[in-house]
Amino acid sequence: MGAFHAYDIRGIYNKDFDRETVYRVGFFLPELLKADKVLVGRDARESSPEMHDALLKGITDAGADVYDLGLSTTPMVYYATATYGFTASAQITASHNPREYNGLKVSRENALPVGFDTGLGTVKEWIETREIVVREKKGEVHKLDVKNEYIAFLMKYKGDYSGLNIGMDVSNGMAALLIKDILGEGSDKLHYIFDEMDGTFPNHEANPLIPENTLDLRNLVKEKGCDIGVIFDGDADRVMFVDENSRFISPDLMIALLGHYFLEERGERGPVLQDIRSSKAVGEYLAPMGGEIHTWKVGRAFAAHKLREINGVYGGELAGHYYFRDFFYSDSGIMAALIILDITAKLKKRGVKLSQAIAAIEKYDNSGEINFRIEKKREAMDKVREYFLQTEKPIASFDFDGYRVEFPEWWFNIRPSNTEPYLRFLAEAKGAELLAQKVAKVKELLKEFE
Repeated sequence: MGAFHAYDIRGIYNKDFDRETVYRVGFFLPELLKADKVLVGRDARESSPEMHDALLKGITDAGADVYDLGLSTTPMVYYATATYGFTASAQITASHNPREYNGLKVSRENALPVGFDTGLGTVKEWIETREIVVREKKGEVHKLDVKNEYIAFLMKYKGDYSGLNIGMDVSNGMAALLIKDILGEGSDKLHYIFDEMDGTFPNHEANPLIPENTLDLRNLVKEKGCDIGVIFDGDADRVMFVDENSRFISPDLMIALLGHYFLEERGERGPVLQDIRSSKAVGEYLAPMGGEIHTWKVGRAFAAHKLREINGVYGGELAGHYYFRDFFYSDSGIMAALIILDITAKLKKRGVKLSQAIAAIEKYDNSGEINFRIEKKREAMDKVREYFLQTEKPIASFDFDGYRVEFPEWWFNIRPSNTEPYLRFLAEAKGAELLAQKVAKVKELLKEFE
């Protein structure tokens, strides 16, 4: 049962969980979410058909009907959940994880995520303590096809890209289901790689945050002279970018770039959400546009709820998730890509390259996320926080999802991993020398805990 996490159910299939676990999740899901019908989608992983069969049997044995999307991106499941008024849905996917992984992303009404604290923990307890009693009247399975209408929804965000030279790595993931219907088959200005769905991920893992997984895209951008490179993760809820120089762009900086569309072009007003790891430069860049930055916890299970709660215009995370009020406060990699491509095309018409636009945002030296293998996470976090609070004067402090403490010239975030014995540390500073000093001090403080 080690597959139940803060955001979803995920692990190595037939090790951390198996088809019996999936069956039981399916059986208890209708009761948990008070649903007489459950929407189900799946990705193209090798284990997904077996999980799909087990999940459907569990749901129908509980007496609820299944509406089956078949192969789908995770955002397509969110779209159908909210549009058709489902109070329960599940996408079979392990997102960006390696091929041997799989899992379930569960949502309730309005495509709101169900995390461990909002239902998955209860399902885990029921699986461990309750007997399965198959209903006398079983549910039925119905096919549901929303692909064309979902594409029509996304097309509303497609701009004029005729002046752009685009490189795109589909990562053999679920974006392949839709992207050519939206952008076309490819041309001398649109270059695809790894654009066939293949759940074995034969070319690279579908995790764009790992630098080696973007190498092929970076080479493509260089070879074809592209203005921008786009790379999706395995289930198409995340997207990341490289500039015309083949330099990977930190995904949090794209939160700032999105302001040109939502705040400037459309004139929308309201909070913009970032996660606790996001660059301070994001809020500083958006402020003149009327953007009011709001910082919150990492992960869709928290971000989608918070964006809805504050009625935010949009938001994003360092991991490449982008959430939109226009999209039921949910995340969509393809929608984000279409908007970023539109912004990039308009910048190019004004003679501004993507790298120049990012340079106008990126004002700090950043350490990147540094992992420390530590069991006593709380004691270690507290020591780092208390040291800097005692030696410097903070201008802001956040104490959820770890700590984020800001000072006039630098800031840091230190937070525990939800699934591994790691502390994750990230810092930014006005200058590489100051940053190096602060990182060195943190490493010294944490030595006793390693």
